[in-house]
Amino acid sequence: MRLLAVLLGIALVVLVAQDAFETIVLPRRITRRLRLARLFYQTTYLVWRSLGRLIRSRSRKDAFLGYVGPLSLLALVVFWALLFVLGFGLVLWGLALPLNTPETTVGLLTYLYVSGTTFFTLGLGDVTPLPGIGRLLFVSEVALGFIYLALVISYVPILYQAFSRRELRISLLDARAGSPPTAVELLRRHGTNYDELRLLLHEWEVWCADVLESHLSYPILAFYRSQHEQQSWVGALTLILDTCALILTMVDSMPLEPARFCFAIARHAVVDLAQVLTISPTLTVNRLAAAEFAGLQERLGEAGLRLRNGTGSEQALADLRATYEPFVSALAERVLVPLPPWTAPAGALDDWETSAWDYEFASLREKLNKVFHLR
Repeated sequence: MRLLAVLLGIALVVLVAQDAFETIVLPRRITRRLRLARLFYQTTYLVWRSLGRLIRSRSRKDAFLGYVGPLSLLALVVFWALLFVLGFGLVLWGLALPLNTPETTVGLLTYLYVSGTTFFTLGLGDVTPLPGIGRLLFVSEVALGFIYLALVISYVPILYQAFSRRELRISLLDARAGSPPTAVELLRRHGTNYDELRLLLHEWEVWCADVLESHLSYPILAFYRSQHEQQSWVGALTLILDTCALILTMVDSMPLEPARFCFAIARHAVVDLAQVLTISPTLTVNRLAAAEFAGLQERLGEAGLRLRNGTGSEQALADLRATYEPFVSALAERVLVPLPPWTAPAGALDDWETSAWDYEFASLREKLNKVFHLR
């Protein structure tokens, strides 16, 4: 029995140490499916998501789901620490190491207690090891505890730096592409300003690469939600793919090379992120009906954009959409966010045009509309 406890304890310590190293330190994707962190995240998110589906209010549901990412991270840190304490406690108990303790009987709970105080470096001194191998194990656990706490302290700021970089670019979509952001509105608002559009596509190409690398290294970022209900990283990736698809298949006189480069990295991101989150692509997806396609062409034409004639552009767009829509739909379903439409809803206001005091400042909004000629 004690021999099994020693073997189980050693296995727990090694397994948790490897999992923490791969999650925090190793800057690359781990393809192995059986991982403690992955199983833990999947289990906690499944429970949280099931509870979230019971909430009918969209704003309350979004706020409730906003807790899942940070809470899962904190819970994983605590989970790892408890397994470390349990592993060392089983090893100490299995070896029946002599302890200097006021207790008359030393059982498993005593070894777990001393393991916990050692791992968290409390230094209470009420239970100490006697000379021998026990001191070596205690020193090893203290060293591991220091390393673990240092890694956790450095890990959280890195996550939030990546989250802030991601959200900064998403926030800019409000004025440039509407709320919710749409590809047609993005092209319409830029019109024939091709230099500005070329620069925009380059910036979003860099953003897609940053999201790809950060979310592959730290998949928990996928469950960190944006500040506003109509914004999300999945929606932003979809918007960029939609915009590039329109430029490549329908719009003449626009920069094709920046659109190709941006489309390539954006599709690379959604495919790899679906793989790292173990999501299968949705097979039947149609986000653009035939009637909506006609309205899409009309709105682009009203913005002064020259469109390619013939029915081939619609089929070309459908073929290009089929390469990424199954993946973005699956990602949106996993993180419970809506995908952006192709065209903005009639009369939709941007987030910056609205506030909690709309009724009191209705005249101010009218002045803004007149100054900026928004509508």
